[in-house]
Amino acid sequence: MDGLILVHKPQNFTSHDVVKNIRKTLKARKVGHFGTLDPLATGLLPVALGKATRLFPLFLDTAKTYKGKIRLGFSTDTYDSEGKPTSKIASKLPKEKIIRAAAKEFKGEITQISPAYSAKKFKGKPSYTLARQNKEIELKHNKVFIYRFYIENYTPPFIDFEATCSSGTYIRSLAHDLGQKLKCGAHLVQLIRTNVGNYSIKHSYTLDEIARSYRKGHAKKMLLPLESLLPELPRVVLKKARALSVQDGCSISSDWVLKIIPGEKIKSKKRDKKKTVFRIFSAEGELLAFAREERENGILHPFLVIKPRERSP
Repeated sequence: MDGLILVHKPQNFTSHDVVKNIRKTLKARKVGHFGTLDPLATGLLPVALGKATRLFPLFLDTAKTYKGKIRLGFSTDTYDSEGKPTSKIASKLPKEKIIRAAAKEFKGEITQISPAYSAKKFKGKPSYTLARQNKEIELKHNKVFIYRFYIENYTPPFIDFEATCSSGTYIRSLAHDLGQKLKCGAHLVQLIRTNVGNYSIKHSYTLDEIARSYRKGHAKKMLLPLESLLPELPRVVLKKARALSVQDGCSISSDWVLKIIPGEKIKSKKRDKKKTVFRIFSAEGELLAFAREERENGILHPFLVIKPRERSP
């Protein structure tokens, strides 16, 4: 099977646990996820199968949306409710208008420090393994982009929020940093991911639903095919005689193109200005490759061939 399954990750599962479960359930060899979720978090986890696992780099710039709950009053060493307190409980909490004003200051590009208890590598090892051994860790500073950080409700000491951010953002760090700005401490107590790009949790499946569907022989109905993935990228349809050349990795000149279909609008614009990526299709509607444009002459260069040409032995 080749494609993407939108999984609703349960609490206390790592993202890798979900991958192992899907691999076993669907008896698939190549399985991977697009966007790690902490064990505490639930929600949308896109899981790729077969050739779709090769598309990971193209999902790196995809914005993600979360809903969650932050507790004000004290911070923890993990930046969430599973950690040990690192500050005393604040005797006084800020008013709602101050919290809302502080949240707005996080909008745009910010620098985050990844939590010590995270999968970020330090000297070749996940930092959480070193943190558990009480070893000193040089926490990394990362630039991320916050499109939206909105306070939905405030019932002291709890804040209900929604945030849309770039890939690589730690919502735990966002909660911790908000507490530091408010000078009362804070940590994340609940988190659910609702969107990855244009993919919504509304169209996701639980692990039990996937298992039941597989037993009934309906698992493929849950799979988003390769041709439907990354719809925000322009679609280039080739003339019938040119498909084989692209499958060999040959560059695409304008006279090879039958038509170009613009990509769908996405909810959040990408921060960077990388060369536009195009999805390359055969005249029959099969996804062949992904290509980048050479601005000087308009030639498209395939950098990821999904379906290489089959050659005779």
